[in-house]
Amino acid sequence: MKRFALFSVAVLASACNLINPEQPENKPGIEDARLQELAKIFAELPIEGQHLQEVHNAVEASAECGYDEEYTMECLLNAPGAGVGNTKGTSTEGSYGKPLRELIRSYFETHASNFSTKSSVDDIMAQLAASGYQLYWPFSDSWDGKSYPIITFDPGFGAESNYGFAISVLKDGTRVVDSVYVDERVAKKRPVWVLNRNSDAGFSPIDLFDAASALTKTGSSPNIFETQPAGGGRRKLKMKSFRMLRNYDTWFGGASEFWVKCGSVEGFNAKTEEELKLFSPSITDFMLVVKRKYVGELLPLDVILVSDFSTQLERVAFLVTEDDGGTQTSWKCQAQVKFNSKTYGFDLNLPYNEKDDIVWRGQLSARYFEEEDIVSGRFGDVIIEFELE
Repeated sequence: MKRFALFSVAVLASACNLINPEQPENKPGIEDARLQELAKIFAELPIEGQHLQEVHNAVEASAECGYDEEYTMECLLNAPGAGVGNTKGTSTEGSYGKPLRELIRSYFETHASNFSTKSSVDDIMAQLAASGYQLYWPFSDSWDGKSYPIITFDPGFGAESNYGFAISVLKDGTRVVDSVYVDERVAKKRPVWVLNRNSDAGFSPIDLFDAASALTKTGSSPNIFETQPAGGGRRKLKMKSFRMLRNYDTWFGGASEFWVKCGSVEGFNAKTEEELKLFSPSITDFMLVVKRKYVGELLPLDVILVSDFSTQLERVAFLVTEDDGGTQTSWKCQAQVKFNSKTYGFDLNLPYNEKDDIVWRGQLSARYFEEEDIVSGRFGDVIIEFELE
């Protein structure tokens, strides 16, 4: 084990350029180098107990809103202590005497002469806030309220281990940093802060919505959280639970962000050829964040996929992906209805990103949902329960 009290400033001389989001994003190693330098900077900050509590408050707030245990640089620098999804409700300027952002500002001011850039400290802070980076604190709910963290970063390339900077304060007040090995087993035993990229703050996971909120939709289908009875013999197709059987990303990447997309024809009741032309398909589309610790556990839901499941609807298109980014593409598929004893298909394009893991895609028949009150099936490495009521 290598022990040292301070880092060499020279190795951080280009940190500003590494943080700058205008640098190339797709070259191998570029992103890893940025995160590595940022982890070194955080390990050198004179972090105290109040800063540990600030980060813990923020990751707890994010988790309560359905996100991962994350503290984005945007929140850290613009709304200390606030989590993703509640920046207006949890943070005030007076909440923290000297928030973590002030340590970061002081660091850049102190080392300004070492940066190969003409940017001001304000510019550097703004670049960092817009970088998409974050502090991820896995298993934060087991923190003892006092232990200092190991600070590490996502090394990329699917790695499951890395080195980290373990911070400790001796009885005489001396602050010591140790270079240590870190993997998920270590993170379960002691606090670990991972510098990685945020992948879900730009979206609203299902936990954020109530009956008055509408999820992203294509077409004019009713609210996914509609609570009024359908009436008139209409039925609703609901997702009742979700069980993830494996984690889809390395532990450095955090939770799995699933996108569930269902394509159907709402309220189909055509009786003539002309009426058939009046109907168009719709897509229900929402995100569900599943923390790593919930692997194998049943997560109860009550999400409406099709709010008017007519007797003439034969098949729905169903797609589940785990978000990994990349260029947007789509799956060309069909929702099918029955009309005059014939089956007709309505063309659909269900969007997803080219790097996403496709958990499952295909068509589900109305008969499948009618087999029992609640039907359960395995779709790739997730198990989903449906109810047609």
